[in-house]
Amino acid sequence: MTGKNREIDRAKRALIASAGALGLAGALPAARSEQIASAQSSTVSVAQKGRYEMVALRQESINVTAIQSRVRAVDVRNLKPTLKANLDHVLRVIDIAQGTPEEWGGERLWGSKQDLICLHEFPIQGFQPWNRTDLHKVAFDLPGPESEAVGAKAREHGCYIAFGCYARVEGWPRHVVNMSVIMGPDGGIVDTQWKARNILGLFGDSALIGTTVYDVLDRYVEMYGWDRVLPIARTDIGNLAMTAVGMEPLLYQCLALKGAEILIMTVTGGSNAESVQSTARYNRLYSIGVGNSVSPGNLGFLESAGGKDAGTVIAGPDGSLLAETDNHHEDTASTRIPIGDFRRTRRFPEVPMALFRSVMNQYEPRFGPNNFLGELPETYKDAGALVKSRLQRAGG
Repeated sequence: MTGKNREIDRAKRALIASAGALGLAGALPAARSEQIASAQSSTVSVAQKGRYEMVALRQESINVTAIQSRVRAVDVRNLKPTLKANLDHVLRVIDIAQGTPEEWGGERLWGSKQDLICLHEFPIQGFQPWNRTDLHKVAFDLPGPESEAVGAKAREHGCYIAFGCYARVEGWPRHVVNMSVIMGPDGGIVDTQWKARNILGLFGDSALIGTTVYDVLDRYVEMYGWDRVLPIARTDIGNLAMTAVGMEPLLYQCLALKGAEILIMTVTGGSNAESVQSTARYNRLYSIGVGNSVSPGNLGFLESAGGKDAGTVIAGPDGSLLAETDNHHEDTASTRIPIGDFRRTRRFPEVPMALFRSVMNQYEPRFGPNNFLGELPETYKDAGALVKSRLQRAGG
């Protein structure tokens, strides 16, 4: 997986692992806790006085399109044909977004070449309350045939393509990761970014069973390092971050502080468009909110599937609305981002850490990390019971 080259060194890894394995990181003597915190923080690339890591841009401005496409769950009983049908549809809407549909002979007869194409959270597999056995069947490997097909389109069009999926990951048997994937113009995977966490209590007595960073935090850090907890893809069209986490402004702010310039916010089953403009304004970056369209034929759901008018939007660093879909059908929102000028003139977010550090260092959430490091929940009901038991244990 991309990011292994950022693993922490052996001494730091052993130090964090020993504390995490014993569940004592929050109960160690102050000197020991400070030692662990120092080891963790020293591996993270964060902006210093407004300067952050980047690579040279290939061009001054980029064309960006967010595709509001359908969500249609694959049928586990007929997996290969339904997965192929979804993948074929994704490849088709990418061609349409590039103005090169098959019906026109693959030649661009309308619009401009797009440098970044963004799809929603589950355009290839869809979403169902699958149990773990079925979810593992639905998930695919990265790289694999599906990512290679999308990568071939990225190479054909010389663009970046961002999409979400359920993925199997080497070293994590039986886990299925809610993953964001960015393909590059060479056809390869530029970055894979795990979902940071699930929103707890969102589904009543049920909860999601896809693995997130928070669910396995200690082991994740051992394997990939703290810089990969909130990853940034530093590309020649800008610093890209991608997340399927909604209603988490502190997460978005931390990604900005790590140097994100374009934040891709994906969702399936309900638009995140309402928060896109405020996220862009507060963090002074470009924000792309990608929702799904209405989706006839989606197993177990009415065709609305959370799609709505203006469900997909692109906002500028002052919070202004640069593009939006004005309907709930399959559609695109497109704009041009002057990324070079943005870099030269960006007023970087100023966070007065001296005011906040004492609170953040001492705050304890009701639901802690690492709850999937033991037994994995098999169903949504099992996951809901796990959430409930942890909250009760925390006095909730």
